[in-house]
Amino acid sequence: MRRIAGFVFRSFLQGLVILGPIGVTAYAIYFVFTSLDRLIPYVSEWAPGVGFVIVVAFITLVGYAGTRFFFGRWIVEGFSYLLEHTPGIKHIYSSVKDVMDSFVGDKKKFNSPVWVRTSEQPEIWRIGFLTRQELDELGMTGKVAVYLPHSYAISGWVIVVDSSTIRPVEGMNAAEAMKFAVSGGIAGLHAHEHHHEEAKG
Repeated sequence: MRRIAGFVFRSFLQGLVILGPIGVTAYAIYFVFTSLDRLIPYVSEWAPGVGFVIVVAFITLVGYAGTRFFFGRWIVEGFSYLLEHTPGIKHIYSSVKDVMDSFVGDKKKFNSPVWVRTSEQPEIWRIGFLTRQELDELGMTGKVAVYLPHSYAISGWVIVVDSSTIRPVEGMNAAEAMKFAVSGGIAGLHAHEHHHEEAKG
């Protein structure tokens, strides 16, 4: 009986490992889909899914017009300038805008993965992203700013360290480095490991 119970329990855990990521991914897609679809309530009630298509099409159109046409750029920049100078709103808008630009904008900030030595005895290195290569204007000559993401979270912190304590990450691009950091070092090395195994074979 113990052997059968152990077999059933191990099979259950293996099922969780297989179905867990699929279920979380499916729920995330469903959550995003329904959230966007409900932005236009009357349309979503009449024809579910149409609101999602309208919202995505509108966002795409704004992105295209705001980058391709002078008039569209002028409107977007004017509206952005207005929000950035409106008391009570400017701090929220500027912070969100900077974060969005850092991840998906034309001025991405998290594209320079580096190793940071955070301790010498014992020697400890953490993976992060170089966001400022100089801080002279803050009176921190020779220092750099590095963003350290938290594992299994969307948060992190910024540290200021001496430029000699960082070195570029080799074998990973920015996306793989972020995956490596957020996953706690589990993911982000598949391509590198695959090439390494091929070289050994």
